[in-house]
Amino acid sequence: MQPPDWNDYQTFLAVARAGQMARAAVTLGVDATTVGRRLRRLEARAGATLFEQTREGQVLTEAGEVMLADVEAMEQAASRIAEHADGGGPAGLLRVSLSEGFASWIVAPALRGFVEAHPRLTVDLVASSGFLSPSKREADLAVSLSRPRAGPVIAGKLSDYALRLYATRGYLARYGHPAGPGDLSQGHRLVGYVPDLLYAPELRYLDEIEPGLVATLRSPSIIVQHRLIAAGSGIGVLPCFIGDADKWLVPVLPAQTIQRSFWLVTHKDTHNLARVRAFKDWLTALVARERTRLLPR
Repeated sequence: MQPPDWNDYQTFLAVARAGQMARAAVTLGVDATTVGRRLRRLEARAGATLFEQTREGQVLTEAGEVMLADVEAMEQAASRIAEHADGGGPAGLLRVSLSEGFASWIVAPALRGFVEAHPRLTVDLVASSGFLSPSKREADLAVSLSRPRAGPVIAGKLSDYALRLYATRGYLARYGHPAGPGDLSQGHRLVGYVPDLLYAPELRYLDEIEPGLVATLRSPSIIVQHRLIAAGSGIGVLPCFIGDADKWLVPVLPAQTIQRSFWLVTHKDTHNLARVRAFKDWLTALVARERTRLLPR
């Protein structure tokens, strides 16, 4: 019997990290039927069941846990071989998890320089409402809103950043300029996050401005919130690197500034891979250049 190919192992890793066959299929760019077929083939050759089916998805069995450690070691070895095969610099797949706003306004506009310097890399810039986990090997790096409290990861503060309330001049002409935080609940429409869809507690902004404030125009996406505010639909909190970049927006109650932090997170086993080090160095330099946008006076 022929040994399983690397695609089978990659499928196993994807399911182990995603916890669901459907999510793993999306990550791999194949259909769920292909994922199931590869897993059955791998289990048949291993002579053991690798996953237990639960209501939430797939959970590793004891045999699966043993295989996971071996396959992750294979993955790391393959990465090192690819990086040093011909001395041409970092190579392979680099997956980075970022918040939508940071990715869209800070990272993506500058990424051309990085990819031109490292042409052998394939970069997955995963910018969504939520973060992939380096501790579960869902991403090589993540820029999160808090420092992880546990897991086999290395984390360090990347940068602080500031947020303020913004609105259009047209909105303020129609509804008036609030003189203080208490005025925001008097005849103003607030834009914000959907409370039960918050993926991080750091996104709860309104209570810091004035306890009891409630957004009535809501979205889990900061990009959608920006568009709502820019269309004159209401007042909302935006990172200054978004709000200040939009010429149609003006700060509202500019003294009411909120501060948050970005944390750079990598896995202990892979933080020294050439592709990970290259992106960390590039991102750190980028943030240093953009400091006045992240933390304006």
